[in-house]
Amino acid sequence: MSVKANIPPPLHELEAEVMGGVWDSGKDEVTVREINDVLNKRTKSPRAYTTYMTIMRRLYSKGLLTRRREGKTDFYRPLHSREEYADLRAGAGVSELVEQYGEVALGHFARQMAELDPERRRQLQRLARKS
Repeated sequence: MSVKANIPPPLHELEAEVMGGVWDSGKDEVTVREINDVLNKRTKSPRAYTTYMTIMRRLYSKGLLTRRREGKTDFYRPLHSREEYADLRAGAGVSELVEQYGEVALGHFARQMAELDPERRRQLQRLARKS
């Protein structure tokens, strides 16, 4: 099995909005109705319940949410925390760039690091050592 099989897919705009709502809920599980209500309060043009239902089912099929059914209600839970998801996607993005562009990509990373504020560079180096 390849390492890529464990990398969650990137989120499209509405998927990112829904995942943000799930993560922000602070709850172990959420329903479509809860996400519908929370996200529609934030927008000038509310979306239909069925839109959120479709997106949450899609996120489930992509392996980003787990689903538990109780009666006619589906309860969804994120497979990864927001931080875990960001870490996995960032690692995948860097790996893809290096795989595709090799030394050129690494050269760009090195130049970016050299241009950083020294304190920021030290913070990043500490983070890299923890990984």
